[in-house]
Amino acid sequence: MSQTHILRYSYLKEIHRSFQITPVCALVGPRQCGKTTLAKEFAKEYPNSVYFFDLEDDRDLARLADPLLALSDLEGLIIIDEIHHCPDLFKTLRVLVDEKKKRHFLILTKASENLFHQTSESLAGRITYIEMMPFSIQEINDDNKLFSRGGFPASYLAESEEMSYEWRRSYVKTFLERDIPSLGLKISPQNIRRFWSMLAHYHANIFNASEIARSLGVDPKTAESYLNILEHSFMVRPLYPWLANIKKRQVKSFKIYFRDTGILHTLLNIENYEDLLNHPKIGASWEGFAMEQVIHSHRADPEDCFFWATSNGAKLDLLIAKDGNKIGYEFKFTSKPTITKSMRIAFKDLNLDRLNVVVPGSDCFPLSKDKEISVKVLNYFAKE
Repeated sequence: MSQTHILRYSYLKEIHRSFQITPVCALVGPRQCGKTTLAKEFAKEYPNSVYFFDLEDDRDLARLADPLLALSDLEGLIIIDEIHHCPDLFKTLRVLVDEKKKRHFLILTKASENLFHQTSESLAGRITYIEMMPFSIQEINDDNKLFSRGGFPASYLAESEEMSYEWRRSYVKTFLERDIPSLGLKISPQNIRRFWSMLAHYHANIFNASEIARSLGVDPKTAESYLNILEHSFMVRPLYPWLANIKKRQVKSFKIYFRDTGILHTLLNIENYEDLLNHPKIGASWEGFAMEQVIHSHRADPEDCFFWATSNGAKLDLLIAKDGNKIGYEFKFTSKPTITKSMRIAFKDLNLDRLNVVVPGSDCFPLSKDKEISVKVLNYFAKE
């Protein structure tokens, strides 16, 4: 069966919920993750008039040259796509929102809240942010394809492995040459391409700014600025250590993960699932892939998520500390997981409520008699 579209109900519900709280909803996420499609689906359900402005269209940009004149008489749903092209609009939106007319603003951008925070802070108390990412295990039914191709709709839904890979190659090129400049960032596409490619080999490992800077021939602060750009455009996730108050020397640097394995595999020149199964980075790739799915299923914020490691080798891939609970995760690309000494140390020293070992497969089962450490398969998180 060939799919061309997957309706993303959970995000539609989030938009409805956000408008019950604030008059402005910002849908943020990477380019081509489906924000515009989602906004149009929401518009179909909206009971009143709908107006759509795409700021990558010169005609709409011209229409909003005087935003007060263009928007002040409109009521209903006003969708503004690619709003980062016109950051001065945020001040105008505050004026329009405070008029208390019957209207909602749905604004779309590929920049994170942090990246355009200074321009949007005038809307404090009037805006809700929804982070929209590519497809997750909760939205699709082929986890192997999701693992290999990643979750960008055009990549996941492509008719063949070859078409998916070529789309992702084009995505990387466009991201570097068009998307970064469109965010107002002046940086050499060649330099950040080299950095991004090097970063693929750090996936699931400690980020060493000095080491990668030497390889690039730049200073460490420049390398950190490149990482900051990739983080706030949703390409990578820094995972910081849990610094528990225990009497052990702990790793204090952060690890780095690609948020979409399809992009990771493209930069590693992995073209299809068969190549992935034979690649030495498959374990690290699985770790990052399963981690993103778990974090998404918990609806966990970055500040809820950590890893843990000590100088004597004890470690935990992921710790989610949320709602008064501490849940640990280990990610193993194996069909026969076992309890390790490291797991028992992490469970005891971190005082975990439970520890799950996430593996490919179809069965969930306890690894210990008292069920303190259990195996969960990826599909389990599609049900949560």
